[in-house]
Amino acid sequence: MSQSITIALDAMGGDHGARVVVPAALDFLGRDRECRLILVGREEVIRQYLPGGSLPDRLSLHHASQEVAMDELPSRALRGKKDSSMRVAIDLVKEGRAAACVSAGNTGALMATARFVLKTLPHVDRPAIITALPAINGRTWVLDLGANVDCQAQHLFQFAVMGAELVSALEGIVRPTVGLLNIGQEEIKGNEQVKEAHELLNASELNYLGYVEGDDIYLRDGLDIVVTDGFVGNVALKNTEGVAKLIRHFMAVEFKRNLLTKLSGLIALPVLRALRRRIDPRRYNGASLLGLRGIVVKSHGGADVLAFENAIAIAKKEVLADVAQRIELRVGQQLDMSASA
Repeated sequence: MSQSITIALDAMGGDHGARVVVPAALDFLGRDRECRLILVGREEVIRQYLPGGSLPDRLSLHHASQEVAMDELPSRALRGKKDSSMRVAIDLVKEGRAAACVSAGNTGALMATARFVLKTLPHVDRPAIITALPAINGRTWVLDLGANVDCQAQHLFQFAVMGAELVSALEGIVRPTVGLLNIGQEEIKGNEQVKEAHELLNASELNYLGYVEGDDIYLRDGLDIVVTDGFVGNVALKNTEGVAKLIRHFMAVEFKRNLLTKLSGLIALPVLRALRRRIDPRRYNGASLLGLRGIVVKSHGGADVLAFENAIAIAKKEVLADVAQRIELRVGQQLDMSASA
């Protein structure tokens, strides 16, 4: 049997709070026979969503009296919400009582709190947010997705190193490929920050492919990781989610247009279900906060049960792969190489 892993869940975070987190925890434990989960939040609220109000095996409850609102300023959450479900869940990781934390709460507050409590790894200037997006031949990992709006070239380089180590650990790819997002693939294109990062990556031992464009995230075969700043990355993420919903909406409208299209829809139903599954954002839910001295996974604020369960699964994978320690070692090695070059 594999080692037992304990994961702390912010049960009050996100748009739906315990109404989603508790059923997701129960479903996850129903499929996973090794993990232990800790529901962190107001006990009286959490118990409303437990069958009979009781806790099953491998599920425990840790009371926290406060909550962080989705629109709350990160600085206010950090200073004034020391007993929030988000803060307490991260504290459990810091104390070693949990190996990872999962929260659907306020992204800014989560990053600020995790960085304050857990601290960044040696040689890492800024943590970054990474997740996988559906691609033509699998998926492409993209970072940063919103933690760092303004980045220097060195930050983009560190993102690439951290992303490569995560993908190597989770996907089993020895040397994952890395692309730097730009407005074109020509050497003359891009701002100074991107051009400087391009030079750093070219001189590194990473499997660097060069500049990539926005459509390469989804269509370029053999591209594992795309690196960009948090402003552009967050726009790309939200654009992906919007397009997926738009495609589903248009297809539903067209197949309901008349009797003939309804019959066509019935015939095509197996294909439509497969397509919906492949582009379903819920199955890609769970963004990792890389560069911290601990594992923190951010779920989408509007996640449903299936989506939040997927985020828990990602946290477990990162614990098993020892991602934080691998990133610490790899970033140090790459910086030593670049310094001696």
